[in-house]
Amino acid sequence: MKSCPDLKQPSTFMRLAAIVLAFAFLTANTAAWAEASRIVALGGSITEILYALGAQDKIVGVDSTSLAPPSALHDKPSIGYVRAISAEGVLSLRPTLVLAIEGAGPPAALELIRTAGAPLDIVPDAPTPEGVRRKIEILGETVGAKDAAAKLNREVGAGFAALDALRARIIKPVRALFVLSFANGRTLVGGRNTSAASMLALAGAVNAAEDVDGYKPMTDEAIASAAPDVVLMMKNGDHRIDAETVFASPAFALTPAAKTRALVALDGLFLLGFGPRTPDAARALIEAFYPSLATAAP
Repeated sequence: MKSCPDLKQPSTFMRLAAIVLAFAFLTANTAAWAEASRIVALGGSITEILYALGAQDKIVGVDSTSLAPPSALHDKPSIGYVRAISAEGVLSLRPTLVLAIEGAGPPAALELIRTAGAPLDIVPDAPTPEGVRRKIEILGETVGAKDAAAKLNREVGAGFAALDALRARIIKPVRALFVLSFANGRTLVGGRNTSAASMLALAGAVNAAEDVDGYKPMTDEAIASAAPDVVLMMKNGDHRIDAETVFASPAFALTPAAKTRALVALDGLFLLGFGPRTPDAARALIEAFYPSLATAAP
């Protein structure tokens, strides 16, 4: 006699869940996967680029990082945070294509989406000028907007070229420290191999957390030793902290940044999304870090 499957085993449960989801999804969506007519966009930069390409009418759902344009989250259903999505929430929108930014997840949810039969493409997210242009090119091809993507890439390329010229005028790079979170005595910073490090490089700054790999906590002693001239943060939601709070901390009180209360805060997607506005974001940082260049910039 055959034994019953052990539902307590995670692998068994996941397989059964996938079968149930696939049946529910396929019976609700009988149309062929002929085109990207119902897209779920998982990633703020994906949503932003699709809107810039005029493909917003194809989008049926977005994640909570889709903050640009502001109408995206207002007009489209949200399926939650890009790294904590629900497969059921995505499939309930009957997508003909799911576009997920590299790093979206959790992996189990993405696997359930694939198993249910929904086409899912992972969009590369290299935090470089080349990565931005490639992302635009891929999405343009995906939604049949190659001409619009080529036009957008020309504009973005011109922005990066102007940025290169402005950055070349920097005489003494500042030391900047990106702080991802600041709570309960723990300071989480952006070290090397992060989008924050890439943005600081585009803005002609030295990453004061270069000795850290990834987004990691940094001790008070290490922060003081890093001696940042300026602190960079996001201004969204829980990430938003005022200069008085930051520089009242013993970790930052004796840094060069504390002497002038040098704290720069920008929108998270604008700063770290590496979408079509990235040249503008880097330029905004250059003008904040080097005020003399702001007045001279064209």
